[in-house]
Amino acid sequence: MTAPQVISSHFLKPFFLKTTLNVASHQRQRRHTLPASEFRNLTPQDAISVFEIEREAFVSVSGECPLTLDEVLGFLGQCPELSMGWFEEGQLVAFIIGSGWDKEKLDQGALTTHVPNAQTVHIHVLSAHRHCRQQGKGSVLLWRYLQYLRCLPGLRRALLVCEEFLVPFYRKAGFKENGPSAITVGTLTFTEMEYQLGGQAYARRNSGC
Repeated sequence: MTAPQVISSHFLKPFFLKTTLNVASHQRQRRHTLPASEFRNLTPQDAISVFEIEREAFVSVSGECPLTLDEVLGFLGQCPELSMGWFEEGQLVAFIIGSGWDKEKLDQGALTTHVPNAQTVHIHVLSAHRHCRQQGKGSVLLWRYLQYLRCLPGLRRALLVCEEFLVPFYRKAGFKENGPSAITVGTLTFTEMEYQLGGQAYARRNSGC
């Protein structure tokens, strides 16, 4: 069986929302059962689930994961507040991992580095479980993550890199082009995209943060 491609800082592939989410049904839950749908920061205890989704989705495409298990553990240990997971009935179905960055643009060092108290978030990986593809979960999670980042004090922008054919998708999501990225993977080159996290006070007043 061919494994699907992961969304990552190496290969950012959009998920399109094809169905309308029934928010009411997500909010309803019975006693003594896990929440039907939950968004929360990831912890090191989630690292195995994260890596299994990565490995299943990515190894058949490039032969390696965008983040190793040690790197996943490292980021979730150092900056869990810059991650987000979508859980359904306790099972991880989609996730984002980010880290802090303190330079104007991303470089190769950004792939494995977290800079504490930085004003920039580098989005490393956005990925969904293979059973959740074509359900819009990646798009929804990305939107929620960006709104969440607006509520974190001191953050001013988010950066990622993607292949050229994906630029229109991220432009539509609010990202702007910073030009060619210094990051390369083999013969692949990328475009750096930036999302401004402006209006923090407004976001806090209107989002319950």
